Amino acid sequence: MAEKDKFAQREHWLEEEYFGRKNQELIEKLRERRAREADRQKMAEMMGVDDQEVLEALQDLGYTSETIPLLHIVPLVEVAWAEGGVADREREMIFKIAEARGVPPDGVAHEMLSHWFENRPSDKFFDNSLRAIRVIFDLLPEEQRMAGRRDLIAYCSQIASAVSSGIFGPGGVTDDERALIARIATEIGQGREEAVRRVIKR
Repeated sequence: MAEKDKFAQREHWLEEEYFGRKNQELIEKLRERRAREADRQKMAEMMGVDDQEVLEALQDLGYTSETIPLLHIVPLVEVAWAEGGVADREREMIFKIAEARGVPPDGVAHEMLSHWFENRPSDKFFDNSLRAIRVIFDLLPEEQRMAGRRDLIAYCSQIASAVSSGIFGPGGVTDDERALIARIATEIGQGREEAVRRVIKR
């Protein structure tokens, strides 16, 4: 075979390999997109929320149909970390609350929650998750919205009160925890004053 023909053959082979690789990448992207869409639909059914922009934003934050039950648990985790680490009592309480909200003890979400207890999520993750909770609450009927907000702040206060803290006495809530819960209340639309008055007792 002439040298020219060898180069032409190699060029043709490289071209076919390139397009074959591109086709495979396209197929993988289509599969990923379909899987993402299917999981988003499952999330919608689980949450009772059909706003695609909200669901896509939750996916961008890293939530899936397996971990979305943790969304309303995230503020509790942030409160538990307020003093620099998660105490055993706080961990135990959050696990119980999570299980009551549909997080099985042997699933991916439970493993993720365990990871958060050992490795504090970023402030950005906490903030973005809280904003997502606010948006979801705003999509609910008023009665459910108000109940959801009250329950979340009540849970946060339970976690803050879970551990005795020296001069604060049994179940004492520190100033840092009180300020954090007030900020969470404000962010989800509960109202700082109402949260402080009704839930966070001095």
